[in-house]
Amino acid sequence: MKTSKHIETNVLHAGIEPDPSTGAIMTPIFQTSTYVQSAPGEHKGYEYARTQNPTRDVLQKNIAALEQMNHGLCFSTGMGAVDACIKLLSPGDEVIATNDLYGGSYRIFTTIFAKMGIKFHFVDMSNPDNVKAVITANTKMIWVETPTNPLLRIIDIEAVSAIGHEANAIVVVDNTFSSPYLQNPSLWGADIVMHSATKYINGHSDVVMGILCVNDSELHQRLAFIQNTCGATPGPQDCFLVLRGIKTLHIRMQRHCENGRSIAEFLNNHPKVDLVYWPGFESHPNHSVAAKQMRDFGGMISFTLKGDNMDDAVSVLKKTELFSLAESLGGVESLIGHPASMTHGSIPREERLKNGLKDSLIRLSVGIEHIDDLIEDLKQAIG
Repeated sequence: MKTSKHIETNVLHAGIEPDPSTGAIMTPIFQTSTYVQSAPGEHKGYEYARTQNPTRDVLQKNIAALEQMNHGLCFSTGMGAVDACIKLLSPGDEVIATNDLYGGSYRIFTTIFAKMGIKFHFVDMSNPDNVKAVITANTKMIWVETPTNPLLRIIDIEAVSAIGHEANAIVVVDNTFSSPYLQNPSLWGADIVMHSATKYINGHSDVVMGILCVNDSELHQRLAFIQNTCGATPGPQDCFLVLRGIKTLHIRMQRHCENGRSIAEFLNNHPKVDLVYWPGFESHPNHSVAAKQMRDFGGMISFTLKGDNMDDAVSVLKKTELFSLAESLGGVESLIGHPASMTHGSIPREERLKNGLKDSLIRLSVGIEHIDDLIEDLKQAIG
């Protein structure tokens, strides 16, 4: 089916055709490890399930269309996708990465790949000049998160991509917080778009998966080789579930954004709340950049309480009833988390504090429940 210019249509149809053998409108789960060949080397395009699976192929085509890119690759986890990206590099290469980023990305960069001779520079990319200041002839990749996790900083993808391409570096954008519904980084120059599909893309907190999208065919071939050779590929059941989740992506994201805006405004006016981190506020340092490259501002919000007291923050985290205290984000249900001890616990405390991540910071993933109920839950928890 030809792709549409409207994501609302593409989530349902792009890359998806009725099953040719039965006419089933839903993509079948091809639960097989291998495929019969008519003669050695003669087959129907499939040899072994680690390399190819028809259910996975449909998902890869679908997500590529949503990101308005040519190729998609699925991995068993988001970290599997991150791992594949860094395996494009060699000892002596350097990476410039966002300083406010997911703790798992920081951990794999510093504890696994740094020992293999790859050097990482963590900088505040909300000012692109900070990227220019550390770029060298050895810079081979720039790793961007926008909005960042958990401080919701906004990075100008177009400006950073221009800097990276001038140095012949690959620009990767982790688009997990936005999803393709809110932002398409390739339109602003990104070479690779990465997702933890566990989050908004699947949207139902029942699958763990990672995704990479690329335009360049040679880069796609290199990543596909890593995908197959290292084997961090998802099973067909998970691919089926993510395809199912994608069909409501646009509807879910609309409600996440509506609820997120209401919660951000509620927190911003609460007498016990100090700072609210949400890019939809005109007072946000890079609000104009967010308004340029995003279609809306999402359902991720972080905040601190006045007095910056850890005990007060813990009290809120323990008292919510609809906001469940749990890791992850992007599901239909609302979650509340404590980055310093949960999602970002692998980052040393001094590094967290240097980058502005206070021990008392609270992060919300605002779900799709009725907004009145969510606000009442926060009211009783904050007091």
